[in-house]
Amino acid sequence: MNLKKYSISSNLICILIIWIFHLSGIFGILYGNSEWFISLTPLNLSVSFFLLVYVNKNHFKTIVFIFSCFLIGMISEILGVKFGVIFGDYEYGSALGLKIFDVPLLIGANWAILTVSCSALSETLFDSVFIKIITGVFLMVMLDAVIEPIAPILNFWEFDGGKAPLKNYLGWVIVAFPLNFIYHILNIKVNGTFTHHLIILNILFFSILLLQLNTLKNLI
Repeated sequence: MNLKKYSISSNLICILIIWIFHLSGIFGILYGNSEWFISLTPLNLSVSFFLLVYVNKNHFKTIVFIFSCFLIGMISEILGVKFGVIFGDYEYGSALGLKIFDVPLLIGANWAILTVSCSALSETLFDSVFIKIITGVFLMVMLDAVIEPIAPILNFWEFDGGKAPLKNYLGWVIVAFPLNFIYHILNIKVNGTFTHHLIILNILFFSILLLQLNTLKNLI
């Protein structure tokens, strides 16, 4: 019983931490020292990834899936940056930290976060495996569409020509579909509702920044 209580308490603490980080980021970027708060983006992503692993530490299959998403995401992005395949011609800025083959390690972490969070949310919404997969892919592509106009301003990444092409979104579908498929076919399970909060906060964070796009251009 005590272990169960501790587990619930740990999940609630993890949820509270990501709420504090994301809300602080929103208000800090819009109303505070925007450059300083943007520089903390690697920390925010790192904490989110670490907590995603931590809350699922007792689910070996889930941990393996998380790091598989990381690896597949990194390989896909390296192919994209180096050869222009999958997503189009683009390059990463310096805001996301340490890179391997010109791709920030945190991009792999982001693929893992989005895949697991979107898949877990769709798992709770629908019974049909096909609908779950489609919903997860849709959520991932939708979030990317929200981030794309903001990414160059925040020095995350930028496409040649300044605008993400249709190929980028098709590339997201190509990578996201098999990842979501594997999640549901292998019956991956996450612990608690941490992932639900994580995807909601990501959508909230970038939607607010998108709505304040002109403000961001003037701040940075």
